[in-house]
Amino acid sequence: MNVIKRTLFATIAALPLMSTAAMADGLISIIVNDPSNPYWFTEGEVAKATAEELGYDANVGAHKGDTNTESNLVDTAITNQAKAIILDPANADGSIGAVKKAFAAGIPVFIVNAEINQTGLAKAQLVSNNAQGAALGAMAWVDAMGDSGSYVELFGAPSDNNAQTRSNGFETVLTQYPDLEKKAQEVANWDRTQGYSKMQSMLQANPDISGVISGNDEMALGAIAALKEAGKLEGKIIGGFDGSPDAVEAVKAGELTYTVLQPVAIFAEEAVRQADHFITTGELKVVEEKQLFDCILVDASILDVYSFSGPFQLDR
Repeated sequence: MNVIKRTLFATIAALPLMSTAAMADGLISIIVNDPSNPYWFTEGEVAKATAEELGYDANVGAHKGDTNTESNLVDTAITNQAKAIILDPANADGSIGAVKKAFAAGIPVFIVNAEINQTGLAKAQLVSNNAQGAALGAMAWVDAMGDSGSYVELFGAPSDNNAQTRSNGFETVLTQYPDLEKKAQEVANWDRTQGYSKMQSMLQANPDISGVISGNDEMALGAIAALKEAGKLEGKIIGGFDGSPDAVEAVKAGELTYTVLQPVAIFAEEAVRQADHFITTGELKVVEEKQLFDCILVDASILDVYSFSGPFQLDR
């Protein structure tokens, strides 16, 4: 099991104050999805802290899933003569054009968290091993649920390949148990509010379900809120994915059965270090474009051994 050795806050606090002259190595532009989600906030802050530690100026922009905004942010990075772009793409297909612009401008792009559906444009694509994480979570869900009962699924943003990969991973495990019956699946776009409303509608149509399996923590936490409101949370098996601080607290409280921790702090830092290596040497630190980082199951038992000393950062 990979153990993250330093926390986001410790990393930021330990950085020396840098003058403008000290940032002579140039700019690294970091583009994330929506920093109101703690996962993407952590991704941006870890990448920024790492870039500044290495002597770069760094800024963080957010596209919030909009490819036009993403394209404008890439244009700004090109105008500002960024040395590299760290990008969490808005859309597996729709973000290709923005990466092509950076490629044409000679600016290396290092993709994190979500993939684009074209190779050879980005210098690297560093992502969680979503298939491994989904299978890990689904097996834990079955262990808690048993091999029979009815359930519903909350699906992430269809434009993000991670959503389908996780759903497929769930399906691969759960279809091995013919007495587990999926009553409904709703798209909630990684969002807590949508998870809440979609759970309300599924619960009205299927009041006797025993469990919920979710493509991320925010949707799962929305489902918990809806079940609480309906007085139906007790005994429900609910699985999340991300390892967010709120999800960890929900596991501790016994409301969320587990979450699958994505090592976002690890691959956000590694993407910047690989960008720095390419900037300074002109060579790739890792030859393979697509790089997978295994996920970790976080349930009540692991919290007896490990603790979270920062967002998405598990320590012994």
